[in-house]
Order: sequence, then C-alpha cells, then structure tokens
Amino acid sequence: MKHQGGCHCGRIAFELDADVTEAIECNCSMCRRRGSLLAFFPREALTLKTPDSDYATYRFNKALIGHHFCPDCGISPFMDGIHPRTGAPLAAVNVRCLPDVDLSQLKVTQVDGASF
Repeated sequence: MKHQGGCHCGRIAFELDADVTEAIECNCSMCRRRGSLLAFFPREALTLKTPDSDYATYRFNKALIGHHFCPDCGISPFMDGIHPRTGAPLAAVNVRCLPDVDLSQLKVTQVDGASF
C-alpha cells in the first residue's frame, strides 16, 4: 500500500510503499521527547518527493541514524540508517506523519532504547 507522508508545513514530503501494521514506541532521549511512533522499512520503500536540501539532519550518540527534520516546522517525519545485523539501508518512518494510517489499529511495541 502506498502512503503519502511528510512534515506539518509540507516542506518535507515522501511516499512510503509498504504496509504499516506495527510500530515501536522507544524511550530513548530523542524519541521520548519527540513522541514518535516508528516503523522500520527497507530504505527503497521510501521515496522523497522533495529535495534532500529541504530537511536538516541531527545525529547523536553513535551517529548511526540520521534523524531528519523540517527546519521550518520542526517535525521529524523519517530517519535513515543501516540495519545493524544485515548492513542493508533502512528507513524509520514516524507513522504519526502518515495521515491515512489509523494509529489505533497498529500493534505498538515498547522498546527500552534508554538502556542502549
């Protein structure tokens, strides 16, 4: 299924070609403050509709994940990185930024990212 997503102001827009049935709620210092619900997909499932120059990136801790956010509205709709076991490129999508996804229908798993 294809989903249209993006930040609040529309500066960042993307399409996600994947079924969204589950997400994680992480308690790391970043996710706890941001309030994201994240779903992970192969990077090729996410197609940016706006130029890379339209978002800013924040990296912390081991700098393995690019936390992308809009410099105008501040929303962080997606991240990218490398799968730690396979080395494959991946995308983590904040499913709260996918308007057509019914969040009440997702299986949400709590992840203790604060302990990593």
